[in-house]
Amino acid sequence: MKLLPSILVAATLAAAGAPAMANLELAQKKACLACHQVDNKVVGPAYKEVAKKYKGQKGVEAKLVEKILKGGKGAWGEVPMPANPQVNEAEAKQLVSWILSLK
Repeated sequence: MKLLPSILVAATLAAAGAPAMANLELAQKKACLACHQVDNKVVGPAYKEVAKKYKGQKGVEAKLVEKILKGGKGAWGEVPMPANPQVNEAEAKQLVSWILSLK
């Protein structure tokens, strides 16, 4: 049972390719995958749904970086997103860029 998350991440990494792999690894390392997955809603929305919702919006990158760093609530329902002090600004920018690139 303990291996299941690791197997799922490994399978996703293999299918995702090299550039996406590094960012998925960062999401795993920073505990983002405890609440989010690429394709499925967990506690928070699926990353592909985030990309779809914010596609083409000006200034959205900065907004999402701030949400990762400071947390937020209301954009996806009642459950608030906590602040993520384990993520620095450069890492948040990497994560946002990767999430917004998902289709």
